[in-house]
Amino acid sequence: MARTAFYAGSFDPVTNGHLDVVARACGLADRLVVGVGVHPGKTPVFSADERLKLLDALCQPLAQAKGASFEAVTFDGLVVEAAQAAGATLLIRGLRDATDFDYEMQMAGMNGELAPGVQTVFLPASPGVRHLTATLVRQIAAMGGDVSSFVPPLVAERLAQRFKG
Repeated sequence: MARTAFYAGSFDPVTNGHLDVVARACGLADRLVVGVGVHPGKTPVFSADERLKLLDALCQPLAQAKGASFEAVTFDGLVVEAAQAAGATLLIRGLRDATDFDYEMQMAGMNGELAPGVQTVFLPASPGVRHLTATLVRQIAAMGGDVSSFVPPLVAERLAQRFKG
C-alpha cells in the first residue's frame, strides 16, 4: 500500500526551505501532495496557478530522485480535510524554531482530534535554511533586494519580474 503525505502552505513564494522539507518528505512517503492554501482575504504575490506551476517544476525532480510521485493542489478549507481528500495518512510540517514548534504542537493536537487517521510528522529545517520565511523573502524582493540565496533561480527570476520598478 502506497503511503501518501500532505504538505500544506501558502508557498508565496516557494523558498529553499520549502524544497528542503519536500525533499525529505519524499523520503518518507511514496506520494507527496503539496497543498497550496488559497484564502480570499489575502493578496498573494503569485496566483494560485503560478504557485502550482512553480511547485511542479521545482518539486517533480526532487520527488523523482527519491522514487516518490508528486502532485500540487489548491485547497481553501481545513488542512486535515485537504489531506484526507488527497488520501494522505501523513501531514508534513516543517519546523524552524521553538516558536514554530509551540504553534505546530497545538495544531497537531487539534488536527489529531479532527482527523485521527492523519498523523502529523515534524521535519526540522536543515541548518542552512532555518532562517528562511516566505514573508521575509517577499519583503526583501519587494524592496529590490537580492533573494537569490533564499529561493531557487526560477523563483528569483519570477520575483524580479514581479517587482520590476
